[in-house]
Amino acid sequence: MKYLLALDQGTTSSRTIVFDETGRPVASAQREFRQHFPQPGWVEHDPEEIWQKQSATVVDALAKAGLQARDIAALGITNQRETVVVWDRRTGQPIAPAIVWQDRRTAGFCAELRAAGHEALIAEKTGLVIDAYFSASKLRWLLDNVPDARARATRGELAFGTIDSWLVWKLTGGRLHITDASNASRTMLVNLATGDWDADLLALFDIPRALLPEIRDSSEVYAAATEVVPGVRIAGIAGDQQAALFGQACLAPGMAKNTYGTGCFMLLQTGATPVRSRQRLLTTIAWRLGGRLEYALEGSVFVAGAAVQYLRDGLGLIRSAAEIEPLATSVPDTGGVYFVPAFVGLGAPYWDPHARGALLGLTRGTRPAHIARAAVEAIAHQVTDVLRAMQADTDLNLAELRVDGGAAVNDLLMQFQADLLGCPVVRPRCVETTALGAASLAGLAVGLYATPQEIAARWQQERRFTPSMAPATRDAHRRGWHRAVERARAWAES
Repeated sequence: MKYLLALDQGTTSSRTIVFDETGRPVASAQREFRQHFPQPGWVEHDPEEIWQKQSATVVDALAKAGLQARDIAALGITNQRETVVVWDRRTGQPIAPAIVWQDRRTAGFCAELRAAGHEALIAEKTGLVIDAYFSASKLRWLLDNVPDARARATRGELAFGTIDSWLVWKLTGGRLHITDASNASRTMLVNLATGDWDADLLALFDIPRALLPEIRDSSEVYAAATEVVPGVRIAGIAGDQQAALFGQACLAPGMAKNTYGTGCFMLLQTGATPVRSRQRLLTTIAWRLGGRLEYALEGSVFVAGAAVQYLRDGLGLIRSAAEIEPLATSVPDTGGVYFVPAFVGLGAPYWDPHARGALLGLTRGTRPAHIARAAVEAIAHQVTDVLRAMQADTDLNLAELRVDGGAAVNDLLMQFQADLLGCPVVRPRCVETTALGAASLAGLAVGLYATPQEIAARWQQERRFTPSMAPATRDAHRRGWHRAVERARAWAES
């Protein structure tokens, strides 16, 4: 039996999962790391803590599986996207905390770019909207605000990377500075058509080329690790949402998946043709295999599972995330309560960095269970907003939505999602599809699998949720949601 190792580096925790060659999870380990909020709207991570926690989970997972490095055929990496790390090439030390994808400190600069008329250029070249979500403005901020950073970057003394690049650098002892096409496409510095860094965009953001990693395929043997698992081949890299798309076997144009993690991310595979959105969705690179680019249409919801974390850590309504479903199902409805979890603004299709969280419809009869149910329903409403925008862009009636991520185990959420969408929601037997996608890409590169289609044939359904809500009831839910969203929008604009 051959085994694959998937490093799944997320926004709030680092995990490692060992898969056997059939795609079955054998063992896993997970460690949370600290979230830093130095100012309102700022979100930071410690890159060294991420590496320490990630490497510790590798050791833990292998120990649980009773395996050693020599038993691993290949290693794949999937990661939180857009988060920015800059480090010293000589010492390997970060020059500042990592700026997380959720961070809004560059919203003002992004507004300046829009006011200066750059939106059309950036949309055409990158498929993205101008927003603080993406890496370019964060990287520029570091170069402008860390003493001597820009001069050092120009001299080639510093390295920039998203988290995948940082992990590869650490795994190879600083020998390899790379990223893959899927992660690179999220920086707002890559030309969609070529899949390479774009000179015009580098000039616009004032980013020295010497700072950037080499862009590689999402599935190829990059190098053998020298740290933690010496000799294991690093052979797959994909941003978390693209990895989930691959792990969900959405390999044909028109197939879609939604991942319910810290945020919510829906991707629709469009094949070799990038679809330009009219609804402010994102066109992104799904992966690059054998030098061939494939694309996806994406809608991003910034706060999904993080809303449940807020009920746990911020309000103390629950002690663990697992308590959300029984609490929410203890009441038949929200009692008219709507929760808009716009803690860091709203993503697609609104793209409002100044929106803020709102809890509306409270009465003296409102109980914690109503708020819990409103939080669950808010996740489904945001996903529905995204799918409706995708349908408007593509004239597509989705046959089904494949789902994964931590919150996909919540049956209440999945049923409400199917009811709002009006199409089946399908949960796979293995909900760890993000890690599975990374492992599969690595297995493909080392010949464990002959073709992507061989991987897709292993995908299995665990449960299918079919719509049962009356259309009038669904429409009433949607009207209430949109009223609540309008009250949350532009709240922090001043």
